[in-house]
Amino acid sequence: MRRFRIFAAVAALLISFAAVAAEAGSVGPTPQATRLVAILRGLDVEHRWIAGHHVDWRTGLANDSTETLPGRHTHCSAFVAAAAEKLGVYILRPPEHGQVLLANAQYEWLGTEGAARGWRPVAGPVEAQDLANQGLLVVASYRSHRDNTPGHIAIVLPGEKTPAEIEADGPDVMQAGTVNSAAISLARGFAGHRHAWGDREVVFYAHDARAP
Repeated sequence: MRRFRIFAAVAALLISFAAVAAEAGSVGPTPQATRLVAILRGLDVEHRWIAGHHVDWRTGLANDSTETLPGRHTHCSAFVAAAAEKLGVYILRPPEHGQVLLANAQYEWLGTEGAARGWRPVAGPVEAQDLANQGLLVVASYRSHRDNTPGHIAIVLPGEKTPAEIEADGPDVMQAGTVNSAAISLARGFAGHRHAWGDREVVFYAHDARAP
């Protein structure tokens, strides 16, 4: 009887731990997610898609010394398009839309035509982290309030942040931008757009991409 009580107590404790882990979203990245990150890192975003240069959207390599556009044009949307193509996924990209103001256009496309191409909306940043951990391609997208100023888009990385950490600073993302980063918190990565994370105007979409 005593052994039974001990076994029952241990079983109850394990069930309790499992429930807490599930509620906390503490399940780490799957092997599929690890493979996906390896492919993304192979794109070398920290040294390509550099702001202020005209680039080939697929490779991120500069094909002209400087942009002819005013300001320091960044290439977040071109990088996301290139990464998606690498994974066999379509997101709005050249030549269907030019690189200028492409992030705003991708935001609108994801909400309208994206579903027909396999993209589905994600409820929020915690679910975005969970889906990224499962190995899905997940993007964080923000549209500028002005039609003539750029929005921003980035790829959500797998990670082991708690829901509280995600709600505070967002999941980590990979992005091209004013400064390119292989891993930066969403709050920092979107900091140039004050409404994006501060007002929770970032939206998330996921696609069942499968890394080889």
